[in-house]
Amino acid sequence: MSDSKSVKRPIGVYVLVVLAGIMALLSAVYTLQSLGILPYFIGSVAVRAFSFFNALMWGLLVWVYAWLTSMLWKMNPMAWVFLAVITVVNLTINFTLLLGATTWVDVSVSFIINALILIYVMLPHVRRAFGQR
Repeated sequence: MSDSKSVKRPIGVYVLVVLAGIMALLSAVYTLQSLGILPYFIGSVAVRAFSFFNALMWGLLVWVYAWLTSMLWKMNPMAWVFLAVITVVNLTINFTLLLGATTWVDVSVSFIINALILIYVMLPHVRRAFGQR
């Protein structure tokens, strides 16, 4: 699909593109924290830690959300499906983290944004825009 064509996008598609972009930026911040470039904040204490595996996984998630943002903008139906799946996985991971020693403050931004994405993905006019029933 060429950008020269005028594509009619519902407002929900724009919202999904923005939210996926925010998740890409949030994942980039987590990548920088895993590399020790940005500190983790535990209350008022800043802690720097290095974890190559975490940085690799968060970096992969940055790439995934950047790809999703591009595909959502092009209104690719597979992007809609993949966004729904990755959002459910992220919500499950956030919930599992809350069962452990993690506090609500640590996962609240990710949890709220993923919940908003899941709500918007399931709206009827957004589903129809991506050719889903």
